[in-house]
Amino acid sequence: MPATVKKSTVDSGAKKRGRPKGLKNKRKSKRTWTVYVYRTLKQIHKDIGMSSKGMRVVNSFVQDIFERIVTEAASLTRISKKTVLSSRAIQTAVRLTLPPELGKHAMAEGTKAVAKAASK
Repeated sequence: MPATVKKSTVDSGAKKRGRPKGLKNKRKSKRTWTVYVYRTLKQIHKDIGMSSKGMRVVNSFVQDIFERIVTEAASLTRISKKTVLSSRAIQTAVRLTLPPELGKHAMAEGTKAVAKAASK
């Protein structure tokens, strides 16, 4: 009988690394604001489009502003010793994060959106 020979002498005792057999490689989907940016653009200018590079820039900008507002709202919630992030904390965070004129417009649009959602 022939002797069995190991094919690999390097790291022969190591476990096989990687995903378990039978599972497919799943990519985690990245959340973007592109759909909402596109809808808003079409509400304002029906005949104007946006390049994919421009959309990436706008998406990055929206994500950055969103992150700043959420961070500020979370710190306001912690300061007030509450456990739930309220709409009032978000409202205050928007006022603190955005410049005054833009903050006023954001407050008006946010109030309008909350009223519309509450009426449904």
